[in-house]
Amino acid sequence: MNRKKKINQILTKKSKKANARKSGNPSKPRYISKAERARLEEASSSDVS
Repeated sequence: MNRKKKINQILTKKSKKANARKSGNPSKPRYISKAERARLEEASSSDVS
């Protein structure tokens, strides 16, 4: 593989990764840990009572 092609390939790969990181995935919900869910459940149950 020639040098120009290899450099171009690396740069395109980096830019694609950066764009993917920047845009994120809006259809996928944000991860909430088990401890965080328990804390939220605790807070919501105490608000209702």
